[in-house]
Amino acid sequence: MTSAEPLWRLPADRYRAEAAERQYRPEWTWIAEDAGGRILARALWWGQHDSAYPLALDCLLTADVVPSAERAALAAGLLDAGHRAFHTAGAPQPPLYNLMQLPNSWRDDPAHAAAVAWRQEAARNAGLTNEVERLQYEWTPEADIPSSPERLVFTPEPDDETFLAAMLRVAEGTLDAHTRQGEAARGAEATAREALAFYHDRPGRREWWRLAHTRDGVLAGLAIPSATPYHRNVGYLGVVPEFRGRGYVMEILAFMTRFHAADGAERITATTDLGNHPMAAAFERFGYRNTEVRLILSTPAAA
Repeated sequence: MTSAEPLWRLPADRYRAEAAERQYRPEWTWIAEDAGGRILARALWWGQHDSAYPLALDCLLTADVVPSAERAALAAGLLDAGHRAFHTAGAPQPPLYNLMQLPNSWRDDPAHAAAVAWRQEAARNAGLTNEVERLQYEWTPEADIPSSPERLVFTPEPDDETFLAAMLRVAEGTLDAHTRQGEAARGAEATAREALAFYHDRPGRREWWRLAHTRDGVLAGLAIPSATPYHRNVGYLGVVPEFRGRGYVMEILAFMTRFHAADGAERITATTDLGNHPMAAAFERFGYRNTEVRLILSTPAAA
């Protein structure tokens, strides 16, 4: 199957390597074929090695022989088939679609725009109607290591309920679209508990988590340095509402960057919503490089 579209697609060697780690699996790899057995489309879902069902759709592709006007419908049917199988296997909702490695100017390029458009239509028709555009950043040792925070003290907090209370505080008035959608559908506490469970399930360690206090002991924010199966990751950080606008986000990000760098990290990844300008500015100040745009397509948050 060949495709001349400019979007990223999964290389065969990476598929084989990650299939050996059970991050891609035969039952998560779906194809559409014609009556003669010719492959017309493929969908590759990804999960962690111990996942019961896939976490994200990584790559959706149709062959060049498929007419442009038919691609969305063909792909939507393929996604529907996969979603039904995952639901039968116990997935509570369809996995999100992570449309990766788009250039910042993708809307201005007709080939990129057309390739994204039919995928958006297919995703919507398959129930993935919620869309968030995110900026992907990375830090490497070529960038300077930020100076040590001067105004904040970072301490471990092993009690999850105490950490949950801090997460509820920093979520007030957040610019993060996923958090806002979750709170609108399920409430603030349920959304915070989901975030807590999510970071417990990441490859990062619970003992990395920190609360951030001012020198006189007032809670200012929190830091959850994390990891993906591939790299260290910024994870989750936030500042309580009354301390926003004072540069504390810079100190929290500086701590997290120094934390990972001190442990030998050669790459630290991070993401933020396109509209979260304060967070994007913090990344860029500390030498994080914007490497790509991602479109995250998912089902609406359930109540």
